[in-house]
Order: sequence, then structure tokens, then C-alpha cells
Amino acid sequence: MTDNKNNDETVIPFEPSTIETVDVAMFEWLNEQMDLHSNTNRGFKKVPVIWVSAERAYQSKRDKDMRDKEGALILPLLSIERDGFEKDPSNKGVAWANVPPNPDVQGGAFMVTRQIKQDKTANFANAGAKKQTGQINFPRKNKKIVYETISIPFPVSIVANYVVKIRTEYQQQMNDLLQPFMTRTGNIDYFRVKKDGHTFEAFIDGSFSSNSNVEDMGEEERMYESEISIRVLAYLVGSGPNQEKPFVVRRQNAVEVKIPRERTMLGEDDFDLL
Repeated sequence: MTDNKNNDETVIPFEPSTIETVDVAMFEWLNEQMDLHSNTNRGFKKVPVIWVSAERAYQSKRDKDMRDKEGALILPLLSIERDGFEKDPSNKGVAWANVPPNPDVQGGAFMVTRQIKQDKTANFANAGAKKQTGQINFPRKNKKIVYETISIPFPVSIVANYVVKIRTEYQQQMNDLLQPFMTRTGNIDYFRVKKDGHTFEAFIDGSFSSNSNVEDMGEEERMYESEISIRVLAYLVGSGPNQEKPFVVRRQNAVEVKIPRERTMLGEDDFDLL
């Protein structure tokens, strides 16, 4: 996220984390990080990955190579589907306490960074130097330092469940695609997915279900299928498009408090002050 005020691009070190962010992180991990290939009748090819959704007509028109002339999917194929969410208060995630948002119009609860506002701090330093010495930029100790604090809404920890399905025509293809899920993380089941500067922890379920219709002597096409369950410990920041208050909140501290004196209220005039 950037701030283009005065044509100066300032990088905000935190992007919103939404449900779509977690979904895209999982899809890119499966499609780009795993990058699975298999032997087909066209050679050693990359296995396509699709996101399971209700928009089948859109998927058919977008990538016609995934289906044959009769509309059936061309195997082998990988698909990923979000199976649901869990919000458990005992799962604290990256934040171990609940901080309510600021009650003002800006909101914000979780401080991301704090830095010195150079221009305003320099203004106070120059004003103090000129008042004491009559010179601007005269070396002196400046106690009036302006800090800019950037805060965001408090992260909410969730657990997202995903199901990866492998569909192949041959047993050898299934073996080639299933084995990387067993060996990728070594003797543990932990890996990480990343998107827009966010890092989420993910865990592969140790049980891999298998199903096939090889024993069926019907007219259906032969297919092997395996399911892999993955749990992702993620966090959401903000309410997405329904966020009423700004996502990134900037605040500056007060370094000097001045209270004007009302002479009319106190019944004073200029002669009383002499």
C-alpha cells in the first residue's frame, strides 16, 4: 500500500490480509512452489491446477485445454477447494491478547511501526534555535521530537481447511503426484505459504485417502483419485470491503501544549500587564 501525498511514494509495510489472501497463497503454493509434473501421452507435462468453484462455465471458456470435445476434464489434474474455517479463541496466533480498536474516527489497534517525523521535528528544532540564538540550524539539543505511529486493525486468528484432490488415469501418474506431498516437508508435516508480505503456517494431514473405479467394469472412464487435507493457521486484518474506518492509521504525538489566555474573560487590559 502506498501513500502518494505530495507525489512522494511511501511504502506502508503491511497489506490487508483477507480470505482471498489466504486462498491465493495456497493456490500459488500448489501451482508454483510444488510445480508438479507427470508423464502423459504428450510427454512430461506440468499438471494443471484449478480452483474448485461454482463458476464451471467460466473455467471451461477460460482454459479450453482442460476439457476434451465432450466436456470431460483431461487428466491428470490437481484441484484445490476451501473446506471451511475455524475460529478458536484458544488459538492466539501472532497476537496473544485482544486489543480493542481506538474509539475515534480513525480506529486502529495494532501498532506496525513508529518513526520520527523528520520535517516537523526539524521545524521545532529550528524555531527553538532561532528563539534562543537568533540563528536557524544552530546546534542544540531538541526535546520536541514528533513521532509518527502507524497502526492497523487487530489481527484475528483463524484456521482455514483446504482439500487438494489428485485425479489421474493411471496408477503411475498417481504415484508421481502423490509422493511429493509426502516428502516435501521431510519427516514433519509443516510448511509455509506467503502472499502480499503475509506468511501463514500450514500443516498436511498425514492420512491420504484413495479412491478409484478400476474394479468397475462400466463404461465410465478410468480414474484414480486421492484427497489431501491441509490446515492453514492464518489471520485476517480488517473487514475487507466493509471496513468502515481506514485500514492504515497514522497518528502523531503532541510535543507542545499551548493554552491561550483570554484577557476579556479575566477582566484585564493592556495596562494591567505592564
